[in-house]
Amino acid sequence: MSGFKLVGIAGSFNRPSKTLALVRHVAERASIRYGFSSKTYDLHDVGPSLGGALWRKDLDEQARRVVDEIVRADVLIIGSPTYKGSYPGLFKHLIDLIDPQELRGKPIIITATGGGDRHALMVEHQLRPLFGFFMAHTLPTAVYASDRDFADYTISSDTLSSRIGEVVGELAAFFPEASPAIAAAE
Repeated sequence: MSGFKLVGIAGSFNRPSKTLALVRHVAERASIRYGFSSKTYDLHDVGPSLGGALWRKDLDEQARRVVDEIVRADVLIIGSPTYKGSYPGLFKHLIDLIDPQELRGKPIIITATGGGDRHALMVEHQLRPLFGFFMAHTLPTAVYASDRDFADYTISSDTLSSRIGEVVGELAAFFPEASPAIAAAE
């Protein structure tokens, strides 16, 4: 194990969820390649106190624990369902409870899901600027998945799988000591 921690957060309450399935898949591939320990969460894991919290101190213990995991992670995978061309409001509210300095310089893989190709630019027009405000390092390759990329909440598209491989490979710039041994074995 590398000692680095990866946290994935899916901005969805639905279970099962294609967004959570995508975040988990990316997290698993990155964890295998770099030896990260990892945890993934969705808004259901954050719990009901999120909606009523004006400040982070207003969150219950469960929600504070998830936020603490997010800010202490060495790398994040952010996933959002596309809702009317953007991310859901409660997902944004969760991110708003994080101080911008807590994500500064952190590598982030941005992902999103949607019903079709119409929302594919959501990762570029919504998620990338959001985390740019936090001065985080969103990796160059963003991942968008539509309904046709899944079979029973499992990634079934070779094109999507290849794109995930590209973005996981981009983490090597942040964790170079972890990638040579694994890359040689691939």
